[in-house]
Amino acid sequence: MRVIVANCSVDYAGRLSAHLPLAPRLIMVKADGCVAIHADGGAYKPLNWMNAPNRLVEGDGVWTVTNPNGEKITITLVEVLSDSSWVLGTDPGLQKDGVEAHLQELLAANCTHLAEGFRLVRREYPTDIGPVDLLCRDADGVTVAVEIKRRGEIDGVEQLTRYLDFLNRDPMLRPVRGMFVAQQIKPQARVLAADRGISWLEVDYDELRGLASNELRLF
Repeated sequence: MRVIVANCSVDYAGRLSAHLPLAPRLIMVKADGCVAIHADGGAYKPLNWMNAPNRLVEGDGVWTVTNPNGEKITITLVEVLSDSSWVLGTDPGLQKDGVEAHLQELLAANCTHLAEGFRLVRREYPTDIGPVDLLCRDADGVTVAVEIKRRGEIDGVEQLTRYLDFLNRDPMLRPVRGMFVAQQIKPQARVLAADRGISWLEVDYDELRGLASNELRLF
């Protein structure tokens, strides 16, 4: 990655025209060819950018970046304050904590956190329209289909409703009731779940990790 801090102006021509007047900015040229111009503000979005594939031509105080679609960025460098290059290598990617797969694993190992007497039948139980996250039996032996989301919204309730329709066609399973589980469930999703006869439960990820941990802790 090449990182340049410079007083510059930037002009874009393509689907529209745009102009950034002269000011100090950060210019990033990534290994894949992507060029991005940033200001000293905002979390992530550049002021202007061009993704690969493109062609960068460095002239005397003027850079031009063009792509196959005919778009063009012209960077006029008035004063270069810093210019450095770094080899970052292959990035391993973002590893999210608390995603649905983690929640499913923890709840499968601790079904009683869903309700007393719950026991796991199978994770990723198949249906004709896709697998339901957990298939359990409650304390009375009734089959329970559990759909797990990180954030519970109406779409998740609709998804579980479709699973229940298919599961209740199996005479070995029915009657099957549903449980919608998430770290946070929106009020609209709660109302829809109740209307469909589906119970819902909000779970605490940190608490689940404590229940699932076999490590001895002093505190």
